[in-house]
Amino acid sequence: MKKAVILVGGKQYVATEKETLRVDLLPEGTKELELDALLVIDGNNTQVGTPTVKGVKVSAKVVTPEVKGDKLRVIRYKAKKRVHKETGHRQKYSEIEVVKIA
Repeated sequence: MKKAVILVGGKQYVATEKETLRVDLLPEGTKELELDALLVIDGNNTQVGTPTVKGVKVSAKVVTPEVKGDKLRVIRYKAKKRVHKETGHRQKYSEIEVVKIA
């Protein structure tokens, strides 16, 4: 089974074929991606790129353009002042499916 390390939105992900990844929000209207591989593992063979592996492309398609992550609670609190403020945050992601590592 081939595995590849890819770079999407400044973050690195380990991808295998037919796998769904949750990556940072992609620009609107993006349907397919053609990504370079930073590292490829194929059985016992490992190819490390400088910075990318030549001749290896990772094809991916966008399954869901926008997904909201879990809510994070952020609390600011000042001791002995009776001051506290609670806010929440939900990060937006895109789900992509790795179609082929070639």
